[in-house]
Amino acid sequence: MNAPPVLDTHIWIWWMLGDPSLSHVERNALDDLSAETRPVLCDISLWEFATLVDMGRVKIEGTVEDWLRIAASPSTVRIQPITPGIVAEMNRLPAAFHRDPADRLIVATARALKLPLATMDRKIRRSKMVPLWKP
Repeated sequence: MNAPPVLDTHIWIWWMLGDPSLSHVERNALDDLSAETRPVLCDISLWEFATLVDMGRVKIEGTVEDWLRIAASPSTVRIQPITPGIVAEMNRLPAAFHRDPADRLIVATARALKLPLATMDRKIRRSKMVPLWKP
């Protein structure tokens, strides 16, 4: 069985909103993960999501709190807190890798947990700093 992915924030949002930017193959693979192998979501993605809603870059029905009640529930994803090991892994990433601290944390999380990353971020994909999820 394939390892569950760590989700980059945009992948998680696309999955939850049914955005066509996420392929049917990817969406179905995420939907089909068992309860024991839910995808991993870095806790920084919760903040990123709320910020995107506040900026008007992501539109949702209802409140952020209501949306998160479903999108961040244990039956949907496993929330991964920032740990000393993840911070140490982030510190090992080259300074030139990516300037966005949330992206650095997400990549470090995938590396520290030895899980593939689901992302469409070009900088991350080109860097080869983390294995990419292949559904």
